[in-house]
Amino acid sequence: MDTGKNYKESDLAKLSYKEAPKMITSVPGPKALKILEDSFKSESMARGAGRFPMVYAEGKGATSVDPDGNVYIDMAAGVAVNSVGRCNPRVIKAMKEQMGTLMHAGDMSNVKRTELAQKISSVMPPGLRDNAITYFTQSGSAAVETAIKFIRKITGRSQFVAFHGAYHGIFLGGNSMTTGNQYRKDFGPFMPDVIHVPYPYCYRCCFGLEYPSCNLQCAHYVDYVLNTPYTGAHDVAAVFVEAQQGESGYVPAPPGYLEIIKKACEKNGALYVSDEVQAGAGRTGKMWAIEHYDVEPDMITWGKGMGGDVPMAGLSMRKDLAEKVADYSQPNTWAANALTCAVCLENINILTENDRALINRAGELGAEISQQLLEGAQSSPFIGEIRGKGLMVGIEMVEDKESHNPLNPDTMINLCMELLNRGVISFPCGRYGNVIRFMPPLVLTRKHAAKAVEIFLESVKAAVK
Repeated sequence: MDTGKNYKESDLAKLSYKEAPKMITSVPGPKALKILEDSFKSESMARGAGRFPMVYAEGKGATSVDPDGNVYIDMAAGVAVNSVGRCNPRVIKAMKEQMGTLMHAGDMSNVKRTELAQKISSVMPPGLRDNAITYFTQSGSAAVETAIKFIRKITGRSQFVAFHGAYHGIFLGGNSMTTGNQYRKDFGPFMPDVIHVPYPYCYRCCFGLEYPSCNLQCAHYVDYVLNTPYTGAHDVAAVFVEAQQGESGYVPAPPGYLEIIKKACEKNGALYVSDEVQAGAGRTGKMWAIEHYDVEPDMITWGKGMGGDVPMAGLSMRKDLAEKVADYSQPNTWAANALTCAVCLENINILTENDRALINRAGELGAEISQQLLEGAQSSPFIGEIRGKGLMVGIEMVEDKESHNPLNPDTMINLCMELLNRGVISFPCGRYGNVIRFMPPLVLTRKHAAKAVEIFLESVKAAVK
């Protein structure tokens, strides 16, 4: 990879398979089908991908290969994980060097762990930058659980506010704040004292209003809940919010919304927690999605792209808050071993070097992709909205643009399969399961980006009638 201020497309191209896309068989091919059949017999399908009919065999940059030799443009990045690309040579080098020195050290200090904690504090957004204490976990879900536990200790309060459309994980506390039906149905009872309020899903406003003439009514409603008597919000410890919602459809908060929420938190005395597990690590064109807004969070939960090819996540909080958490109160044996710390450090270096050139490029490339999609959407009655920041692009599919009725699930399956068979990996999301999301590695070339958009538009014509 070029380490100059501007990344050369030719250098980025070397990180990926140049022949992508290249399809040899239909999906799944015979070798992949055998692996899937064995997997269905031996592994729980409660996993996030369920029975998604694609098998990974190799990965390089922003491309992947299945066992049958099909080469894909990977617009999923392991669900927004591989920010610097799969098997980045610099990451592999850092991993190899660390493997010969130290890997597991237990839940205690090691050289790389301390270096990483200091590095993370230095790349936090304003309010936390050079003022953050980090607790390490292996997953975003665990980071949220830790935040819930610490916040109750810090504030002496018990209630939490989360949003319609939220995804904060799959353990008890995070799952209680998450609103997706598939994560909640038949899994109750949940953690008590969780209050859900509207998120600004402007394409489907719950108040029937339009931005900006709405005057951000949904934000003022949250202020009302937090700061008016007899709303039931009498003991709120924290508000958990995604600056751009992930699983519910790649919905970014409009300008001004989060600022109102932050002020409402301050008035109430509640902490503001920015969940950056999916939107962080440079994906939106900023290191953290909250940096698009004039908000200083009290805590950040992070994961996914920070570790990339290895599991790494954590909770970063203001130092004055961390001082209120008792020593020895949250052991985690496997978190932040020296190997995962070395990888995370190199990922951060790649993302932030040269004035955050790769992150800035993500913002530029995301805008180019969105513009190409908008131009293509003009001739399609089924593409309802293109939204998102940077390389976190959501494409809402509808039966028609006038009604906004979500495209039905069977057609969405056909569309995803059409994309796969044409050589593009992309996973659906959304409250109705009708949003195609582009969340590729930040090293995606412009050539591959344009090809992926072209294939998407062709797939819509072929699969959606």
